[in-house]
Amino acid sequence: MKLKTLFVATTVAMGALLSATAQAETLKIGVEAMYPPYEYKDASGKLMGFDVDLADAVCAKMNVTCEWVESSFDGLIPALNARKFDFINSTMNITEQRKKVINFTQPIYQSPSQLVVKSDVNVDLSADSLLKNNVTVSVLQGSAQETYAKKHWQSKGVKVISYGNQDQAFVDLLNGRVASTFLNTPVAKETFLNKPEAKNFKIVDEFAKDEAILGEGIAFGVRKDDDKLKKRLDEALQALKEEGVISNLTQKYFGGDWVVKTK
Repeated sequence: MKLKTLFVATTVAMGALLSATAQAETLKIGVEAMYPPYEYKDASGKLMGFDVDLADAVCAKMNVTCEWVESSFDGLIPALNARKFDFINSTMNITEQRKKVINFTQPIYQSPSQLVVKSDVNVDLSADSLLKNNVTVSVLQGSAQETYAKKHWQSKGVKVISYGNQDQAFVDLLNGRVASTFLNTPVAKETFLNKPEAKNFKIVDEFAKDEAILGEGIAFGVRKDDDKLKKRLDEALQALKEEGVISNLTQKYFGGDWVVKTK
């Protein structure tokens, strides 16, 4: 009788331990938290934005606790591969260059890239137009926009300047140290063009196009050897797409359905 009681008690204890372990699983997410409306901090230092809400939904769907680990954007991939965190969620485009060193989940959503210039500057996205108007281009270091600018513009003589964070590029644009900045459209609108000091600036009415560089969509980045986590993230993302959760988030933050449809 005592042995039976001991066996039952041990079984219950082990079950409780396994349950607690499952509930206590924590995933660490790499982010560069200086890119509103995607990811940024409010006055109290709390992380906010589209990618934060997206991560909350994904982590809830996976029944895990998620923690954020901050990094510079160009340091995200090296830090991921150094196992500083488990996956990247920081407005990262799927590109051929990045796929050489990390894997990506299914594409989640699209985000266009455009050029911001002064209102009296009439240019298009050709290198000839930028050279003719003496337009220097600022970009975020390590971004797909930086790669695009170097390939399509710098290689043809346009001066391209890379910045460690987008805020400094905005400061130099306002002060006239650079003539333009090239970035994701929602970031341009949310963090620059809606401010009084940017009233004399505009977005060039043309989307940059180069799928090999700008990517087939934005996704989470995972290590090459982490197929299990990739599968779990893909399943959670697919479920959230089918439930309309991600579409609702893109509507809330960007005013449109930017979700990449997948099966």
